Amino acid sequence: MLRLLQLELQKLLLNRASKVLIFISFVLPFFIILLSSIRFNVFNYFTLEVGHYGVFNFPIVWHIVTFFASQFKLFFAIVVVSMVGNEYSNKTIKQNLIDGLSKKEFILSKFYTIIFFSALATLLVFIICLLVGLFYSSIDELHLIFRDTEFLFAYFIKLVGFFSLCLFLGMLVKRSAFALAFLFVLFILEWIIFGILAWKINESTATKIQNFFPLKSMYKLIDQPFQRIAISKAPNGQDFLYDFGVHWYEIAIVMAWTALFIFLSYRLLKKRDL
Repeated sequence: MLRLLQLELQKLLLNRASKVLIFISFVLPFFIILLSSIRFNVFNYFTLEVGHYGVFNFPIVWHIVTFFASQFKLFFAIVVVSMVGNEYSNKTIKQNLIDGLSKKEFILSKFYTIIFFSALATLLVFIICLLVGLFYSSIDELHLIFRDTEFLFAYFIKLVGFFSLCLFLGMLVKRSAFALAFLFVLFILEWIIFGILAWKINESTATKIQNFFPLKSMYKLIDQPFQRIAISKAPNGQDFLYDFGVHWYEIAIVMAWTALFIFLSYRLLKKRDL
């Protein structure tokens, strides 16, 4: 495992574009800290500071930060599809196989890299949540501070699933730009199918079916936190109006898609004439 990971990291770090994109991927989440400290002067009447309105308090900070941090995943997605695209364009995939790397090991090296960077990104978000939460929250009880940390696990699974999809699309079309275009087409296709189902059956059933689609199931792992923020400001007894939790079956769906994407990537490589 370490040998395959080291081999892939060496390829990425020798590529200037990949290094820049990886750097951007890990720097962007820190803008959440910057956002929390920004002050808005509203027509010289009053000053609005986001962090002082309780949105970065424990335990809600785990939900909010993971949700916004997950929006930056597209930059590393470019790295993932480039990992495959460069292998084909530079003929290194053929050379690796000639040098003794099996097709299974080739796919695993990509997957291990995805897990490595996803874990690194999750650790980074964990640190950001702690820094922002400890600065703005008055809560100092450990069981409250670390409540809702399941959003970190959901964030990790979400990244691994999304990047595995990107790996499969990269293997499918062999070109980075086309793989990203296919990602956009898949997004549109999911909504078209949802629209047809809502028209033919009903919206409620269509939504339940849509939640099994690849991109939608990944999005559902961490629901948008805006309603939760509104609920936290509402009177007691309103917190059951909206289910914002992380559910085991949503994680299971994304893990199933992840396994399928890795398997299909391997099958494509195994059957393809290099």
